[in-house]
Amino acid sequence: MQDLEYELRVLKKIVAVNSDSVTKDGYTECAEAISSEAEKIGLEVEVYDSREKTKDHLPRPNVVASLDVGADETLLGIAHYDIVPPGTGWRHDPFTLTVDGERAYGRGAADDKSAIAALLGAAKKIGKGSRLNFKILATADEEVGGEYGLGFLLNDVGIKGDAALIVDAGPELLSIGASGINQGTITVRGKQGHAGYPHLSLNALHGMARLIVELEKFQKFREQKLSMLDAPPGSPNKKVWGRFSVTMLQSGTKSNIIPGTAEATFDMRLIPEEDCVKAQRELEEFLEKVDLGNREYKVDLQFTLTGGNYFTDPQLPFVQSFKRAIEKVTGTEVLLAAELGGNDGRFTSAKGIPTISYGPISKDTNFHGVDEFVWLRDIRIVRDSIVEYLKA
Repeated sequence: MQDLEYELRVLKKIVAVNSDSVTKDGYTECAEAISSEAEKIGLEVEVYDSREKTKDHLPRPNVVASLDVGADETLLGIAHYDIVPPGTGWRHDPFTLTVDGERAYGRGAADDKSAIAALLGAAKKIGKGSRLNFKILATADEEVGGEYGLGFLLNDVGIKGDAALIVDAGPELLSIGASGINQGTITVRGKQGHAGYPHLSLNALHGMARLIVELEKFQKFREQKLSMLDAPPGSPNKKVWGRFSVTMLQSGTKSNIIPGTAEATFDMRLIPEEDCVKAQRELEEFLEKVDLGNREYKVDLQFTLTGGNYFTDPQLPFVQSFKRAIEKVTGTEVLLAAELGGNDGRFTSAKGIPTISYGPISKDTNFHGVDEFVWLRDIRIVRDSIVEYLKA
């Protein structure tokens, strides 16, 4: 643990701040703590607040800490300081970093404040010995979409880089892509009426029940879509696959009223290289052909969240060099694969910046759960892998 003294001190300081992604209350304090630590190790620090672009006008400070060695290329090291609410039932105070053996407990200890500690630790360790310029971006709002965090830094401030490392992932693989999403609502419309006179109504719930059964066919259709990229270890398929799930149902207002509308919320996961608009059209065409047993039913489709999928060519020198850096540090071969979920890499990839993900959030760390922790070894591995890449 001795060689992590600096990283644990930084982690303790920022875990102590409740930087809640819902209330935004601790954002300013946490950004100031990160800025202070970055300045102490000689980094140039700028803070960009996107609050004027938001509807609530609450602070969204985003920290950019730069190690400029006069190189021609710049690596962006990206992590976020916002967290989800802690919930109840913790054995330790979620806002007091508690080191117990090889674990450090606290809300955000894994997701994603240990990444910030590892990034600062790497910058401190490499110093002017880096062969690349190194910009650390510690952003707000990743847990709620990232538009006013990394999205703001790239799209509004104009932060640039030649490669991007998203340190918001696990160490089990080197991620070279992420699944995107088409999320929305399907509404079945019938005719509302009195439950005592069902013959005068058209029950939207009955239509929705038929639709749910039919959507299992679309789910099977989605599962046939296979990516060229491997899935994470432990997945049921070797390659990343398409997914479709009905996640919420809503209908009815009173027990004696036959509902005239029923809504189903869905989550469609895209494979990394899939065309988002084409996937939307496939669902639209499927719904147009569905037989709900009565032609009087009307079916409406609305998309509420789309896109975010990306992939990076595994043969790029950046990918292969970082892979070698990890393998030198760990002494084991690392798998190249894609995420089943998404991350902030969608913003850098959209700018044409080669993007990979690697971080200290092991699958067993209870991230977003009670008693979240980070393995100390993973902080060390991530930090040293970044250092190895910067000096290689």
